[in-house]
Order: sequence, then C-alpha cells, then structure tokens
Amino acid sequence: MNLQQLRIVRETVRRNFNLTEVANSLFTSQSGVSKHIKDLEDELGVELFVRRGKRLLGLTDPGKEMVEIVERVLADTASIKRLGEQFSNREQGKLVIATTHLQARYVLPHVVAAFRTAYPKVHLMLHQGSPGEIAAMLSGGEADIGICTETLSHVPSLITFPFYSWSHGVVVPKGHALDRPGPLTLEALSEFPIITYHEGFSGRRNIDRSFGKAGLTPDVVMSAMDTDVLKAYVELGLGVGIIAATAFSAKRDAALRLIDSSHLFEPNTTVIAARRGSYLRTYAYRFIELCSPALPEKAVKAAVMADVHGSAGTGKADAKLQAAQGLASGPGSTGTGQPAAQATAQLWRSAGNTLSRVEVKRTV
Repeated sequence: MNLQQLRIVRETVRRNFNLTEVANSLFTSQSGVSKHIKDLEDELGVELFVRRGKRLLGLTDPGKEMVEIVERVLADTASIKRLGEQFSNREQGKLVIATTHLQARYVLPHVVAAFRTAYPKVHLMLHQGSPGEIAAMLSGGEADIGICTETLSHVPSLITFPFYSWSHGVVVPKGHALDRPGPLTLEALSEFPIITYHEGFSGRRNIDRSFGKAGLTPDVVMSAMDTDVLKAYVELGLGVGIIAATAFSAKRDAALRLIDSSHLFEPNTTVIAARRGSYLRTYAYRFIELCSPALPEKAVKAAVMADVHGSAGTGKADAKLQAAQGLASGPGSTGTGQPAAQATAQLWRSAGNTLSRVEVKRTV
C-alpha cells in the first residue's frame, strides 16, 4: 500500500468514477490507475468499487469506509509536510483560505492586506466556493482555513470558532414604495418580488424561516450567490433585495437605500473553521487572529490539536475544551443543554465580543 494508491482512490470518488479524468488529474495513465486500484484491492482482500465490466459505478460498503480513512491519512500526510516546512522556513509557504463571495469581498480584504504586510513571502490562495465545497476542501486537506456562515459547524471532522455576527438588510431603489418612515414588516415586504441569496448561502435559511413562521410565501424571482449581482438587479428595478447588511455601502451603492430588517430575520454567525487535528503553520494562526483578536493562537491551536476522536463521532465538541477556552464550537449540541447558536453567542460574548457586525471593519 502506498500514498499514490490512496490518492487514486480519493480522486476516483471526486471525479465521479471516471478513470480518464482521474488519470489526467494525477498526470498518469488510465491503465496505471486501474492497476493501482486492483493492486490495492488484492492487498486488502476486498473490492472497493462496484463494477459493470471495466466501468466503476460506485463504492462498495468496504469502499465507503475506506474513503473516510483515506481522506484522513492524506490530510495527515499534508500536516506532516507542513510541520517540516514550519521548522525549515518559518516565513515562507502557502496558506489556502476557502470562503464565500460575501466574506471574500466585504469582510476579508483588510485582513488579507494586514497579513500580506506581515508575511510578504507567504503565498496566499483565496478560493471562493459554496459552503459544501468549503467543507470538502477543509476535510480533504485542500484548504487550511474555511470561513462562511453555513454548514461548517455541522461537519464532525471540523472545529469551528465564531467570527462575527451580522443581520440581513433590505435594499430598494431610492424612492421605492418601501423607502418610507416606520419599521418594515414581512407583510409589506412580501407584496414585492424578492431578490436574495441562493439556498444554502448567506443566511438564506433564516430568511425562509421568518417568512414561514409568518405564514407568508415570498415571491423569490431571482437568487444568486454574489451580493454584487443581487444589488445590480435591484438597482434595475427587478425586485426588492434581501442581502447581508455588511455588504451595503451608502457611497458605493448611491442609487440604493438600505432598510433595517434586523427585527424581521434572525442574526447569522459567520465561523472560522479548521480540520480537527490538522497541523497549521504559525502564519495560519496569525491570519485567524487578524480576523479576530479574541481568537489567539494558543487557544485556537489547543482546540485544533486536541484529542477529539471520540467527540467527532458523536458530533459534539469536547466539553472541557469549550469550558476552558470559551471559543470552540462543535456540530449540533454543545453538551450544555443549550441550543448551539445560543451557547455560541454566550461563549463569544465571554471572549469579549459583542456579536455586532459593526465590530467588523468595513471594506467597501
């Protein structure tokens, strides 16, 4: 058994069992890929893939369990490599951040600028993707740090830290019927076509939940992942926008008006995530601390490197770790009898944060 065989197994799943694509991505031949798979199966004494003739159709039960182990082994291998790099050259290397457009465009620019000043020789790679893609990159060792609002807190292999809290706002063209004194209501909002985020992005679940609780069905005529796209179509008069309030700039969005809707929709908490047990370079912890001084390297490193094999299987973070540091949050329940969101908010406040979006430096 060797690492190349494990890479081929992982890539075969990622490439939807297309061996031609697997061979191209790993710069080898299709016959070589097939041989590596057959050799590994012979060594293990089990078939890892369901076959129809020479085609691979999916994973067998042993194959499904094998893939989970393969992901961990390859991620740990990358950690070993980073360990060597840390001690051979502390000021050089690569840092991969996986995040969404909202965070990359409106929250992280000032962090990235400060990081580049502190570590000019570190190659910073910023990958934009969906929450699911971000979770996959972290779990597979392809990204060092993930930043987004959805999904990450529910992945057992990841440990998350609350970054900041933010609310949705309603944007309309100036002079719109909703641009008037007085608090906005869901009933008034639902009378107009809605333009907002795609499902699974930027707190869309909280938007849908609020309308559902009120017994209303909004007419969502357009959805997108990119806030700039949403604002552009609102400016054209195609609908009323529901966006992250942090993404609005009175100067840049001069043709639009932001209406407070924090009383209509539940607040959202963006988190910073890393793979449990992964070895992060010193500059990775510095990046996290630049995001929030309430997340110092010592506490974050202790949480990331803690022995959490038992808690990962149950979907709960280590209770002692949370109590001692007041920082880490795991998927689902926190083990304190409180809902995860409520406990996270309390832990975050105890670390000195007010859970206010205004604490995040505006970059627009």
